Amino acid sequence: MAETTTQEKPVRPAISRPVFERTIKINSEQAIRVIRKSYDRLIKSLYAIDVILRIIGEEQAIDELEGMVSNMIGECAQQLQEEKTRLDKIYTENGLTETPTYTHPQDFKAQITSPQVAQFLELIKLLDQLMIVMDTLWLCQILSNKQCSEAHYHWQQRLQRLANRIVTIERIAHRAAYEQGHGQAVQMARQESGLTAEPEIIPEHENLSHFDKTDLETD
Repeated sequence: MAETTTQEKPVRPAISRPVFERTIKINSEQAIRVIRKSYDRLIKSLYAIDVILRIIGEEQAIDELEGMVSNMIGECAQQLQEEKTRLDKIYTENGLTETPTYTHPQDFKAQITSPQVAQFLELIKLLDQLMIVMDTLWLCQILSNKQCSEAHYHWQQRLQRLANRIVTIERIAHRAAYEQGHGQAVQMARQESGLTAEPEIIPEHENLSHFDKTDLETD
């Protein structure tokens, strides 16, 4: 009986990518929750948007998509900064001079693999700073329990919704890549980037009305 042999697939060498490694201290529970719930999945999606989607065509189209993500993060950062400026004014007007320490702060080790990852990390730091001012005003009886709790929830959800929107963009873009016949190349790139081999199913309610997959099509 003839022996049958199976050919092993060649192992592709790991891609050497530039990365900054930073450790930041996060104090507030709200910022810690954003990191726990959103950061790991977001960093993979941002990497996919920044690098993997270049497989499907023109650099200009991908750069426009990256620009849209940067604008989304920038808009959220502006809103956070405006609220922090407002609360800082209340802090100063009330003659406050101290801020609280936190019982369980965390040192978070972050890998900066794209400009958008760096942007989102700065967003988390800004959220943490906002929460510190807010908690100070609550401890000094300037904000009520209800005001503080509602604001905590609002700003935490604001960042998590932003992260979900970015993840959805990545899902839609990958589906578009498969429809354009780039499935094998995208699948391989996803595996090398630590993503699932196949694009995830996108529920219709996650679709973004302002994002059109035809923006990713090339002539």
